[in-house]
Amino acid sequence: MFARLTKYRWQYTMIVPAVVLLFLFSYVPMVGIQVAFKDFHIGLTMWNSPWVGFENFSFLQDDQFWVVVGNTLYIAVLKFVFGFPAPIILALLINELRHTGFKRFVQSVSYLPHFFSWIVVAYMLQSLLTLDGGIVNQLIVNMGGEPVFFLGSTEWFRPMIVASGLWKEVGWNTILYLAAITTIDPQLYEAAKVEGAGKLAQMRSITLPGILPTISIVLILSMPSLIAVGMDQIYPLMNPANQPVADVLDTYILRSGLQQGYFGMATAVGLLSSIVSLILVLCTNQLSRKFNGEGLW
Repeated sequence: MFARLTKYRWQYTMIVPAVVLLFLFSYVPMVGIQVAFKDFHIGLTMWNSPWVGFENFSFLQDDQFWVVVGNTLYIAVLKFVFGFPAPIILALLINELRHTGFKRFVQSVSYLPHFFSWIVVAYMLQSLLTLDGGIVNQLIVNMGGEPVFFLGSTEWFRPMIVASGLWKEVGWNTILYLAAITTIDPQLYEAAKVEGAGKLAQMRSITLPGILPTISIVLILSMPSLIAVGMDQIYPLMNPANQPVADVLDTYILRSGLQQGYFGMATAVGLLSSIVSLILVLCTNQLSRKFNGEGLW
């Protein structure tokens, strides 16, 4: 063991800050889980608050909570169905570009939106989609249609969330797949060409199997997003008009905990969400290991 520590001392030194940050911001706050089982109010501490057992889990009998769960799952499934394969497809297409300068340009342009905050993206969407002077509604009117209240529409809110998420993150998420593609032996492609395989056949038989382990790892890591659909994206765009479809677990926790002062209930919702996310990760990892032999552990 000491020989291994000595051999890889610099690698271990480099990951120490990340381990410390993970411990401080992910494990130490877990002490606060006890608030889910206590009657916590401002003026008390989580140590001297009285225990109330499972009273804070009474939200499971609230119809509004299950509406929120439905909204969360609906948006999560849409984002997963469209968002998970999109960077894989984009990485495959970028990999086929032969002009180096154009390839770098496409990569840079696709990466750029990732560095915009969701507040900036929300402002851009409001500027584009607003009824008063929005470019999109102006185009609709010029083509003879009626303006659409996109920002307050329960029909357009979910497509808007999915589309903006794709635009912002699809390029950034291709980085892992492009890196995985570079590790594939070029001789495999040369052999495939000799056998008469076209681009699609090479992509299907060489590239996709070559990046399958990376796809499996990303799939496992993306499972918690089925519960946490991104409050930083949804909250700036949520308003009373679209709230029936925009209210998700994260906004429900924020509203219940910080705005209404039900700290115990908000903690209980967060705890339950974390348990479900953990179960999803464990199950996905087990299925991944069973079907292709790759997993996080």
